[in-house]
Parts: sequence; structure tokens; C-alpha cells
Amino acid sequence: MNDDVTTIFEQFPNRRREDLIPILHGVQEIHGYLSEDVIQAVSEYLHISTNKIYGVATFYDNFRFGPVGKYHFRLCHGTACHVSGAGTLLRELEKLLKINNGETDKNGLFSLEVVSCIGACGLAPLIEVNEQYYTNMTLDGLKSLVRSIREKELSSL
Repeated sequence: MNDDVTTIFEQFPNRRREDLIPILHGVQEIHGYLSEDVIQAVSEYLHISTNKIYGVATFYDNFRFGPVGKYHFRLCHGTACHVSGAGTLLRELEKLLKINNGETDKNGLFSLEVVSCIGACGLAPLIEVNEQYYTNMTLDGLKSLVRSIREKELSSL
């Protein structure tokens, strides 16, 4: 068992079912995603089946089951964002990043995730990159954002 996961478990000594989501958040915050090993460890710690844990974790958009890129793009595709052009932004983003929804590029630089709602409908369409929000996004704004990230990465080499 990883010491980081054990530290998270120690924060929940009563091992209650309602501790599941905070434990999963804690693990993902440290490791970036929920691995099969972690799901199994949580199952054993809380005495909850792995099927139930996957059921809970897949219900929420926040949980991931694989590594994400250094720059993790989350494109909102809720009603307001959809009506405001999120589909067009998604197609452009897939071309720019050369990956599809749910994928991470081979260099581990970019990953893309379409989510059902980020909860900022008045600012649609919305893209989140590493917990930073880009609102009222346009195709030109999207191209500029990706270009600036690539330039930043090139300059740091």
C-alpha cells in the first residue's frame, strides 16, 4: 500500500460508507486518477465492493481512471455550452491536440475530457484547463490558448 493512500485512510478512521467520496477525491488529488489498485485498497478499507465503488465513481464527472496530461482540458458540454458552440470547439480541440475525448497524447502533455456541466452556464461556452477557467470561448480564443501552452512548453526546454 502506498504511504499517500494510507495517510488518506488515516483521516477517516471510522471507515464509514459516507467516507467513500472524500477518500476517492483525496487519492485522485495525489495521484491524478483512480487506479485499479487504489480502488481495491479502498474496497478493502471501507468493506465496500469494487463494483459499488466504480458505480459511485463513474456517476461523477470529477473522477478519472487513467493518467491525464500535464494540461488537462475539460470541455463543458452542458445545455448552455452546447447551444453556444461546444460541439464546434470540441472538433477543433481534437484537431489541435490530436486526441479524442477521454484520451491523453503520447507525450503526456495534453488530455481531453468532455464533461456534462461545469456549472457556469452564464459564461458559456467554457473550457477548464488545470482548474483554470476560460469563458465565452471562441475558436480563435481556443487556438490562441493551445498555441500559448505549446509556446510555453517549448520555451521551457
